[in-house]
Amino acid sequence: MDEQTRVEVTEPRFEHGHFLLIAGLGERFTQETVKGIPELWDKFIPHIGKVPGQKGEVTYGVCCNFDGKGGFDYIAGVEISKLDDLPETYRWVEVQPQLYVVFEHKGPLDTLPQTFQYIHGTWLPQSGHELLAAPEFERYSEDFNPKLNTGKLELWLPIKA
Repeated sequence: MDEQTRVEVTEPRFEHGHFLLIAGLGERFTQETVKGIPELWDKFIPHIGKVPGQKGEVTYGVCCNFDGKGGFDYIAGVEISKLDDLPETYRWVEVQPQLYVVFEHKGPLDTLPQTFQYIHGTWLPQSGHELLAAPEFERYSEDFNPKLNTGKLELWLPIKA
């Protein structure tokens, strides 16, 4: 691995995730357009705390509806308790309970692509595990602050049990 792509990745843990109902702002992305995801977060941040039915302060970046050609939907959002009263401005996704491999991303957000590259290009092929065709998500702790590099960012990938 050359210096430019070196990232600090801790040994993952395995967790059985619970049902999540996530609502926020969403767009369709491809590998060529993923650089637009931070802009989506910039649009969503003013909504945090104002989404009807919001539960807690944890935020989520959910990747779903993969098309097998590199395209997917991304929702920058929060957990909500119910869909009633949710304005059409918001997109939502149900995340079903299942087994996940959970990685903690260390370092600035701009190295997140290298962490995903390591997970998909190195860890996954060597692990003997197989990804499920289900939503995967980034989980940002309540105290996450990308400018101060504080808080915790976890990557939850659904795998076959």
